[in-house]
Amino acid sequence: MHMGISGSSTTTTNFLGAMCGFALLGAFLSDSYITGSKTIVFFGPLLFLGYALLALQAHLPSLLPPRCYPGEPGLISCKQEVHGWRAGILYISLYTIAFGEGCIRSCMPSVGADQFDSNDPSEARQQSSFFNWFTVCLSVGSFVGLILIVWLESSKGWDVGFGVSALLTLLGLLVAAAGLPFYRNRVPQGSALTRVLQVLVVAFKNRRLELPENMEEAREHINRADSKTNSLKCLDKACINTGKDGAWSICSVAKVEETKIVLRMLPIFVSSMVGYVSSPLLVTFTVQQGGTTNTRLGRIHVSPAMLFIIPTIFQMLMLVAYDRFLVPLLRRRTGYVAGITHLQRVGVGFLAMVVAPVIAAVVESKRRASSHRISLFWLAPQFFLLGVADTTSFVGLLEFFNSEAPLGMKSIGVALFWCQVGLASWLGTLLVQLVNRATRHDGIGWLEGASLNSSRLDLFYWVVAVVSLLGFLNYLYWARRYRYRHNPRMTIAVEPVEDSS
Repeated sequence: MHMGISGSSTTTTNFLGAMCGFALLGAFLSDSYITGSKTIVFFGPLLFLGYALLALQAHLPSLLPPRCYPGEPGLISCKQEVHGWRAGILYISLYTIAFGEGCIRSCMPSVGADQFDSNDPSEARQQSSFFNWFTVCLSVGSFVGLILIVWLESSKGWDVGFGVSALLTLLGLLVAAAGLPFYRNRVPQGSALTRVLQVLVVAFKNRRLELPENMEEAREHINRADSKTNSLKCLDKACINTGKDGAWSICSVAKVEETKIVLRMLPIFVSSMVGYVSSPLLVTFTVQQGGTTNTRLGRIHVSPAMLFIIPTIFQMLMLVAYDRFLVPLLRRRTGYVAGITHLQRVGVGFLAMVVAPVIAAVVESKRRASSHRISLFWLAPQFFLLGVADTTSFVGLLEFFNSEAPLGMKSIGVALFWCQVGLASWLGTLLVQLVNRATRHDGIGWLEGASLNSSRLDLFYWVVAVVSLLGFLNYLYWARRYRYRHNPRMTIAVEPVEDSS
């Protein structure tokens, strides 16, 4: 499409941001009005349609911008990027994909977790394993895409690559639709966001009232062990009976407790977003480093585009080893269903993200000082730590947001996870821009050189290490203060009663 680096980066960032927004929309519809499985089946075809439109545009020359001839006078320059109605088709295709993908991403993990009964000890352990194997399947899909789809687009054409992607998407949707009669589905309970807003509004209106010593007259009785918490007591004022009826005048304890759960999760959401900033930066720049190394492994030549496979392979192997061997061992020692708590697992990943840029900075300094191309094996520690981070923090956060979210907001919890990942990518882009602006001398910043040899990626890695360390310490502060809704050592999880009013 003849887009420059800036235009391509902006388009990609906007695409990821739109996917996060659509994930929240799909999660809201799933939790409030239709089930998660129906959301996947209803909006999933948009993903197929988007890939089909991209394949059509790539196949028909009339839908592409004019062919460019760089360096040849009198002919079209490559600086003339796609515009007009051709750009319209491109953006319609991309955002159709973002809509379908966002809805699927927010609902798929929660639908899968709903198939296991958390009140059954055996199924509770299987539910914990589900998130590990769900991530393994994501890695397998990435692995196949990096090999098959990249090869098809490079050798057969972009139209063939997008066409195969559309067919694979259709196949996955048909498989998902075939299971509709057998899925366990949570019954939608109306707008969860409205319930949260009602609690905040009523608590604010009653802010000057004193909480009675005996709240039994101001609330309904709920026969649950974890129905009442002592945190965020200011919200309990929403339960005070002022003599007025209506959802915007008095709230039940169930609504208040649901709101408290959401608010208690927000510090983890923000601190995890900061702690996750280094991950997309490390993946991007490590692959760029790999392109400057000796990528020949014996008789096998690894192309730069295939370097993304390396952390994916590490992730798949470590996830299988973690689930099959490490979790049973930790479970016997700690009593936790998942071996360790969700936040402990996330903390291990964030610690790996602190160490990874330090090693990357040392390796980059060696690469710059070397008179010849260093071996690709020098990047193995970075790739290994990226695999550790994905095995721990990625899966841990996904399981945390799903398990800790209120019963009527499971899909929204998963959508918050994807938003956190997307916002971390945006913060990484912002960090690159700030570093370039702060280090710009003679018009060139640390990462604005024509190549890595003319840039100072090694110094930038040290900046990333400092940011990662600060994010890790901030995460530890909030993680240590967080209180789970139920004892994570217990194999029977108790869900709060939901209010349907």
